[in-house]
Amino acid sequence: MPPFIALNEPESSLPPDLMEPLAEMVRNAADRTQVWLVTHSERLAEAIRKSGDGEVRTVLKQNGATTIAGLTLLRTFREEDED
Repeated sequence: MPPFIALNEPESSLPPDLMEPLAEMVRNAADRTQVWLVTHSERLAEAIRKSGDGEVRTVLKQNGATTIAGLTLLRTFREEDED
């Protein structure tokens, strides 16, 4: 298996009821390699978040700039309960 797998919107052709099984497949792959997943599916992101096996980050567009929710000026992430 490669040391890194990037998945760009793997849910794009799947019906919504397959998001949890897809999340399970991603979690299983992450046991053996690093996985970077980009999705527009909140359901898939939530299934990954609930597993506790990965970090879910939200990309935002604010005032013409792209930012990542929770990212500080020191390039670290605030804990969710600090918002």
